[in-house]
Amino acid sequence: MRMMIVDDSNIVRSRIARLVDDPRLSMLSVVGSASNGAEAIKLFSKTQPNIVTMDLTMPEMDGVECTEALIDMNPDTSILVISALSDKATAISALKKGAQGFIYKPFTDDEIIAALLELVETDANA
Repeated sequence: MRMMIVDDSNIVRSRIARLVDDPRLSMLSVVGSASNGAEAIKLFSKTQPNIVTMDLTMPEMDGVECTEALIDMNPDTSILVISALSDKATAISALKKGAQGFIYKPFTDDEIIAALLELVETDANA
């Protein structure tokens, strides 16, 4: 399964990419990463990922708007929002636009791995 990481923090993108090397996530491969929503949309059409991790607060295009655009492009895409934003309304908005899950920053490695495994399982059963 193909995964794309979208976050304006290079540190967070690198950390999530490293987690995909965990043996429990051997079915995932990172096909790209983007630092904002506009970049993510361009990359999405080239790489066609099954799973996307999405930050909410980014320059150029935020995660809610990007989530909506990616789901419009491919409704079968699974999106996991990973954000420090504690505004529940924004999180709910992302879920209403098509995101399947939400994790708050800071996160533990096990939280991300468990959430990605859940998305993989959901994708496999779809």
